[in-house]
Amino acid sequence: MAGKVEERRRALRAALIDHAERRIHSDGLSNLRARDLARDAGCALGAIYNVFGDLNDLVLAVNARTFERLGADVAAALADAPQDPTEQLVVMAQAYYRFAAANHNAWRALFDIDRPFGESAPDWYLAEMAQLFAYIEAPLRILMPEMADTDRALMTRALFSSVHGVVLLALDEASAGVPAADVDRMIALLLTRLSGKQTVS
Repeated sequence: MAGKVEERRRALRAALIDHAERRIHSDGLSNLRARDLARDAGCALGAIYNVFGDLNDLVLAVNARTFERLGADVAAALADAPQDPTEQLVVMAQAYYRFAAANHNAWRALFDIDRPFGESAPDWYLAEMAQLFAYIEAPLRILMPEMADTDRALMTRALFSSVHGVVLLALDEASAGVPAADVDRMIALLLTRLSGKQTVS
């Protein structure tokens, strides 16, 4: 009997993640409501909180899927990238932009989720971010071999923050600072100038 209860619990958990993922993708995180999810899943409202501690826990489960897809896209782009480390940085950053543009609401949910002040991100989130940073740091080791590891780690995060800011502004319709049509070139200019190259293809 206990096995059937646990099986139903796992099935409800998966269904709730599926429904939450669809609603976030179509309507955005700010419009996610527990009552809508309960109706989608055909369960009582309280059943959601028997599976997840709160709605944030459910959003984190959706975000885990989003991170996996983002990581897969970046890895695929890197696999086809030239051996030149600067071009690898550009290809990865442009793949990040394409993912964010194609999955805008899901991508925003990665960063817009509410978290109590001072509370650390969960371990899986930090692990996923560490993987993204590892992709960036590898070509930086070639470009800046003399840089101390601690400084290279800071440079890695600075590069991610710079590209993330460009992408964020490009996808913000209220902002005129980053024209969407020029994002790929802006990213290329930013990263090629960093490496000392003078031209952008």
